[in-house]
Amino acid sequence: MTMVEHNRSENIVAAYIGDGNNMTHSWMMLAAKLGFELRVATPHNYEVDPAIRAEAEAIAKESGAKLIFTNSPHEAVAGATIVTTDTWASMGQEDEKEERITAFGGYIVDEALMSEADKDAIFLHCLPAYRGQEVSETVLEGPQSVVFDEAENRLHAQKGLMVWLDKQR
Repeated sequence: MTMVEHNRSENIVAAYIGDGNNMTHSWMMLAAKLGFELRVATPHNYEVDPAIRAEAEAIAKESGAKLIFTNSPHEAVAGATIVTTDTWASMGQEDEKEERITAFGGYIVDEALMSEADKDAIFLHCLPAYRGQEVSETVLEGPQSVVFDEAENRLHAQKGLMVWLDKQR
């Protein structure tokens, strides 16, 4: 919803930088179903689930979406209209935090990386964010960030889902 609301380009080119986790999988399915380009940059050994990738690629063939997988954040972000990331250590992975901080070195979305995106690119993050890890303070709080609109939109979407679920009882 936030992507559609704030994207300033006719062609959506989204770059996901970080862990090949549930958020990455959601972005893959979204791109595959809506037919836009998604570039996923993950460190070695932190790639997306191969089964979910295969499913997204099959859907993308029908929609015309372009899914690109790389280990280079710079390759993923080059000219992107949307840049997004997620925490490097999700719930249940707290014991891997130090290992992940080392493995994800170079995957921080900071000013330098954002400068490689389209000049009108927006930044998204599902929050909470660890400032100075997956995203710099200046990007998270900067003019390209729409993370708080994203959080508000998620609240309204969840309220709508609760109403719908209540009617299913």
